[in-house]
Amino acid sequence: MSSSSTTTAAAAVSAADKGGGTSITTIHPDVIQTHILNRLDGPTLASTSCASAELLSLCNDDHLWKDICNSTWPSTADPRVRDAISAFPSGHRSFYSDAFPSALRQKSDQKRPPPPPSETSELISAVDIYYDDELVYSKVMVTEADSAWFLNTPFRVDLLDHKETVTTPLKFDDDGTFVSRARERLRVSWVIIDPVRKRAVNVASQQAVEARRHWLSEDIQLRYAIVAAAAGGGGGDMVQCGVVVTCGGTEMGQVRVKEVSMQIEDMEGKGLTGMDSLVILEGAMDGPRSRNDSKVERETYEMFLRTKAFCSERKQRREKGLDMVCMTTGVSIFIAVILMFFLSR
Repeated sequence: MSSSSTTTAAAAVSAADKGGGTSITTIHPDVIQTHILNRLDGPTLASTSCASAELLSLCNDDHLWKDICNSTWPSTADPRVRDAISAFPSGHRSFYSDAFPSALRQKSDQKRPPPPPSETSELISAVDIYYDDELVYSKVMVTEADSAWFLNTPFRVDLLDHKETVTTPLKFDDDGTFVSRARERLRVSWVIIDPVRKRAVNVASQQAVEARRHWLSEDIQLRYAIVAAAAGGGGGDMVQCGVVVTCGGTEMGQVRVKEVSMQIEDMEGKGLTGMDSLVILEGAMDGPRSRNDSKVERETYEMFLRTKAFCSERKQRREKGLDMVCMTTGVSIFIAVILMFFLSR
């Protein structure tokens, strides 16, 4: 940094301390970018860009947003992801605005028209797994989205290869806190990128919305899920985009991630086909966003489970009613046949 820039910055700070009202824009732009803006996180940088036209221009520098994206999601440094992001309208800033906030479930009381055929040929999954703030695993996967097999079979992406496991700093114990510690300290980010539509969405919740322990294997399953509106349905139709992480302990007490998968399920717990999943993902990409709030995500998921249970009970009552009608009809027919038999003698 030049001596003149240092003097200007010092003068501005001194004037501000004395209540002089000196604008930050009087500081040399190089000083602002290299000593101020590069220290901000994404939300703060976005807020700073709204302060003035000069700051907007400085904050739109793609290098700033690239560094933020790479530190937030190390998987974005992969060449395949980097090439896809370069085609976004505003590069890394557009990607950040898509992937960082939580996707908000759209509410609608009316049926939506059938969506047009998707032009998406592939989906890129950028996945990062953290223990607290420590990265433990990062991977990028590309899924072909235009084959007949993909479109007509249940959509599911498995992150780990066969017999591949991931070591975590988490320790296995029997004091009853293992599940809660795993739920609180293990984080997953699963960003799905559509290179054709130049959009992205994070389908994993900020924290696990559900944690279960298998009674036999003692493995735990952590679910990171967001709730989205079902394709072509009304306001009551929902699906969950879920990332399930299965963890297990070793003989040395170390916890390893055994399986990580992502799929979209309907209210009956059935996995959607690739064609239906594309519609859901495109709707989530184009839909509104909200500030990350793990409590709201957990409450939304619990609401989804309650609605799912209600629909299941209603279906069972309907089926039970149909069974009673069929049984009554059968008995009536049987009695009528018996009466006709005796009357005809």
